[in-house]
Amino acid sequence: MSKTMPGLVNYGLKPGSVELRDVPIPEIGPRDVLFRVEAASICGSDLHQWTGTISWTVHYPCILGHEFAGTIVEAGREVKTFAEGDRVVSETAAVIDEQSPYSRRGLYNLDPNRLGFGYGVNGAMTRFVKVPERCLHRIPEGLSFVKAAMTEPCSVAYNAVCMNGHIRPGDTVLVIGPGPIGLLCAMMARINGAGRVLVCGLPADAIRLKVAVELGAHPLLADEVLPYVRELGDGFGVDVVIDATGASPSLQLAMNAIRPAGQIIKVGWGPQPMGFNIDPIVQKAVTLQGSFSHNWPIWERVLQMISSGQINLDPVINRTAGLEDWHECFEKMHAGEYVKAILTPNA
Repeated sequence: MSKTMPGLVNYGLKPGSVELRDVPIPEIGPRDVLFRVEAASICGSDLHQWTGTISWTVHYPCILGHEFAGTIVEAGREVKTFAEGDRVVSETAAVIDEQSPYSRRGLYNLDPNRLGFGYGVNGAMTRFVKVPERCLHRIPEGLSFVKAAMTEPCSVAYNAVCMNGHIRPGDTVLVIGPGPIGLLCAMMARINGAGRVLVCGLPADAIRLKVAVELGAHPLLADEVLPYVRELGDGFGVDVVIDATGASPSLQLAMNAIRPAGQIIKVGWGPQPMGFNIDPIVQKAVTLQGSFSHNWPIWERVLQMISSGQINLDPVINRTAGLEDWHECFEKMHAGEYVKAILTPNA
């Protein structure tokens, strides 16, 4: 086997600093596996690293990709529960302090020393990636690699909506931003019992808003939200807002749309400073809840939900392509023409 492979490398902060490069096949440690990547889903954070619009630190140069599924081709000598040939997905927390108070509580996603695939260490938009055994989950029988690669964003949405959210049956939920995470959050809100789900975006989001309709949500443009909400029920606002954009104006819209004693869940990232007053959060006694990443039990539950069809990924997966077609996939996701494109480096 060759000692090198093609990898999609983010090599700097300047916009467009992503290219296919010849990279070494990683060597594994005693508690690692060598993971053959069969499917690597493109995330919005990959696009932000490509466009240079990030609010996190990247360890350049770094192979992109943190949503992936595949097969174990080699296991380190201390690996106990997985073996060569196992079909697996991997969590994103590639490096953690296992002795930190957060890791010991099972909240390693919040460990301040955490480093993730695709920005902190080399990721999976390549043929092989080194993965610690603790990150692995078995793929249920019959579930495709392509759908299994979506476990990570589904887990982000599950954590935000089902763990950190307080949605009650019959609630009206507004999702701001019809990107992949926003649409998955809308799906989770329906699964969690929301009576009405609204998804708002911009005119450029027309294709994604059509997908929102397929998921059972009502589509709105951002400037239609407040007039629409005022006509609902008692007119005081929605019960829960999920901000999945990361753009500062979205939080301002959320504060205006939420009802007193409601909840705003912020799952989107963005580097822009806020240019407005957040007193409405105080005046309305609103709960502002951040949500980040996920942990082991969430992954186990989400894998079963995808496998059973309770999470329906057919409307959101629009393209599968070889690694050489990465640029077209990045461009069309960035333009809103695809919700999700998935690369198959070993196809």
